[in-house]
Amino acid sequence: MAAAIKDFLRAAGLPLTDPNLTETPERVAEAWTSEFLDGYGRTAEEALGETFPAPPDSSGELVVVTDLRFHSMCPHHLLPYEGRAHVAYVPGKQVVGFGRLSALVDCFAHRLILQEDLARHVASSLARVLGSPATACILEAKQACLRMRGDKQRDAVTHAEAYEGRLRRDGPLRRELWTRLGMQR
Repeated sequence: MAAAIKDFLRAAGLPLTDPNLTETPERVAEAWTSEFLDGYGRTAEEALGETFPAPPDSSGELVVVTDLRFHSMCPHHLLPYEGRAHVAYVPGKQVVGFGRLSALVDCFAHRLILQEDLARHVASSLARVLGSPATACILEAKQACLRMRGDKQRDAVTHAEAYEGRLRRDGPLRRELWTRLGMQR
């Protein structure tokens, strides 16, 4: 990867003798490997880790974690986006620690992925791995593609939502979720 970055810099006509660029290929390769593409090396099951039996009588009650910070890379232009994730699920037979929900978001965010697909993968993984009858992932992000290119909409914030199970079709449950998020829908 470092060799490819060096070729990229050379193709861009940049002076590779510039002291600020001499170690850039290695730094870029390290950042991409350990911070932007490391999600490919993990599965949803690994990210969620150990599961625990759901508390008795928790069926139908929402578990919600908001404002999980994340960053990712757009697959179209290899530009970053960053934002906040709100993740919710209704326990089935299993629950996980709250920090594992952040790990699940990062498992998929640290890939080349569209914001819409990131929301879908998180919601569907919660449904599948935890056997949850209702899941949601709501993402708010600042997309460098939109903010720095083309029309340069510097203040634009993008939103993507994904729902599975009861949250997909149960209006009152979804309204309860949005109320907990402090948003109106």
